[in-house]
Amino acid sequence: MNQDVSTTRTLLHESVPITGTLVSGTYMTDDGAGTVTEHNIKNYSHGMFQSVYDYPYLSSSANHIFDLTVGYSSNSAMSASESTRTQQQKKINIYNQMAKLLVGVDVTGNVKNFGDHIGTADSANDLFFMSFSRLLTKDEVQKGSFTMTVVTGGNYNHGFDGAGELTIDDSGSVNNYRTDSPAGEFGILYASPFDSDASDYTHKVGAIYYQAGIIALTASIFNAADSAGGNDIEGTPAYFGSHYDGTGNDTATSITASLQSIAISGTCNGLRNRMKNLTFNNTTELNSTIYFCRANNNEFNYSSNPTYVENSKLRVKSEATDSPVSYITTVGLYSADNELLAVAKLSEPLRKDPTNEITLRCRLDY
Repeated sequence: MNQDVSTTRTLLHESVPITGTLVSGTYMTDDGAGTVTEHNIKNYSHGMFQSVYDYPYLSSSANHIFDLTVGYSSNSAMSASESTRTQQQKKINIYNQMAKLLVGVDVTGNVKNFGDHIGTADSANDLFFMSFSRLLTKDEVQKGSFTMTVVTGGNYNHGFDGAGELTIDDSGSVNNYRTDSPAGEFGILYASPFDSDASDYTHKVGAIYYQAGIIALTASIFNAADSAGGNDIEGTPAYFGSHYDGTGNDTATSITASLQSIAISGTCNGLRNRMKNLTFNNTTELNSTIYFCRANNNEFNYSSNPTYVENSKLRVKSEATDSPVSYITTVGLYSADNELLAVAKLSEPLRKDPTNEITLRCRLDY
């Protein structure tokens, strides 16, 4: 009967920690002549993004962690003549592709800007995009669990000594997430502190799209001033660090120079080298159908098992006047046309006779 069937949903979470040393430095080799190779970072000939692995990617033991890329809007101050910009059209195409996927289009069919989600139009024009692998995020990122620390001060020469750290998270998104994205639910990313007078999480620096497993992070966190609020970022880098030349020096003097003059892979290198740690909880959605199988007092007191009878007598009865007894060991689930679909085994036989009733709870997970 319908009242004997119910459905439930269980959300399982596991923590996913990613350290800065894993995404930059652990599998790095230097030939001593200025050529540095990171064996767990895969760059492609198209140059539009790079993939990060937890082990050298040529190894069969390697697992894909995330893809990293950067893009800016055609309305960005970075946009100029193609001849004066490196990979400009690719960067604009990446921005538009992500905007259409994550932000959507307006009533006229035009792709909307990330400012519609982040709420700060200027700082939403130049973005890093981090797309986590499904292996890590499972069904979605758990709301309110994302935390990322980036170093905005120092440079390679100083070893990123922790000056100007920003902690970025989706604080408050558990009950304050948004739903107006084609990719599902998303939350706003906030950063703190921007300066000694702003220790609270009041600065919007990006968005996290939970079902898609994608982070959109504004590049303005590496600028001398936050374009949204005008507050100085503590420990603003003298060098962003788009590339490590093997001698401890950076090759781009600012995030602006990196976006304008450096290839996408080089700008991604700069962000990876400024990541201190990142962690979030993934979510596995476990759906279950529960069937309540009832054995009333006058049901299932006899068994059809051939061993139940011996010499035309019930083995479990010593006297003819004794009540019948059976032992339930298996539950079968049948379709409407009486076709056996599933079988459940009990951990131990249950005694059944006319003096008791049994309700068995069977759960199917999928």
